[in-house]
Amino acid sequence: MSTIIATTPASRAFISDNMAGASPEIVQAVADAAAGQVLPYGNDPFTVSARRRLSEIFERDVDVFMVSTGSAANGLSLAALTPPWGSVLAHPDSHIHHDECGAPEFFTAGAKLVGVPGDNSMIDPDALDAAVRRKAGDVHSVQPSAVSISQATELGSVYTVAEIRRLSAIAKDAGLRVHMDGARFANALDHLGTTPAEMTWKAGIDVLSFGATKNGAMTADAIVSFDPELATELGFRAKRAGQLASKMRFHAAQIDAYLTDDLWLHNARRANAMATRLGDGLKAIPDIALLATPQANILFCRLPQHVTEGLLAEGYVFHHDRWEPGTVRFVTSFTHSADDIDQLLDAVRRHTR
Repeated sequence: MSTIIATTPASRAFISDNMAGASPEIVQAVADAAAGQVLPYGNDPFTVSARRRLSEIFERDVDVFMVSTGSAANGLSLAALTPPWGSVLAHPDSHIHHDECGAPEFFTAGAKLVGVPGDNSMIDPDALDAAVRRKAGDVHSVQPSAVSISQATELGSVYTVAEIRRLSAIAKDAGLRVHMDGARFANALDHLGTTPAEMTWKAGIDVLSFGATKNGAMTADAIVSFDPELATELGFRAKRAGQLASKMRFHAAQIDAYLTDDLWLHNARRANAMATRLGDGLKAIPDIALLATPQANILFCRLPQHVTEGLLAEGYVFHHDRWEPGTVRFVTSFTHSADDIDQLLDAVRRHTR
């Protein structure tokens, strides 16, 4: 007896871009990869092609490790940068701090996450400058070892290239390495209108968690290392963590299709545009307050309780009251259309009246 699992239509789904399915091009690529016999563990033409494409978009040779989740990408990246007695400096709102169930501490064998404050979920440079030197050399304390930047942040804000350069310079001057959590890397890139190279290694990033799952892939993200000296350790850590898939071709086929014909940028551009459309519409509705103008595909606002309840009753799915009473979060994806956004705005107006 089969079980039918109810799904939420795109026009009602705003809890996360993880709710979206996969781009048809990526689904087709996985189906195509299922045919024939190829070598296992990443020694296949799909993995070779995906690595080549990543080297092309980053304008240099990079080491690439396919993984199945963003948490694995973050944890393994930080483990390669931080000893067990070290600390990872990150914003208190970061995903590694709030939503990964201690995975960074697990993968690093005990390194400590230390929050560095700043407005809009972004690390303040002055606060970082103090944190990178706090108790340095004191055997009684964890030692500052790495900085992790979320791009885009959990609030949807985006660091400029100049801001990344400044934070990286502070870290490097103190002897720390720099990691970027790029779960929504493409969304941030679209907002800035810059290049992948300018937003990463040219700005001082050592290792990137390259996100694809939220933006059209099925089950694949990647670690991209810009430091050749880290390749051996990352390779062994990936294997030990169960992330060296025997049929790596299915991960690689997703990343390869994701990068083909700029699908990743097209998807991010659409998701961002839908968030902008939603923000513009909400600003025009009385009693609705945006907490910030969306820079990526995440929007926070304050809704009257009766409006939130009315939307939930209509089947809308979104985060609410997770932060402060009345604060809600809408996340748009590449699957949303202008009609979907307009329907949501019509529902908000209806319940506001």
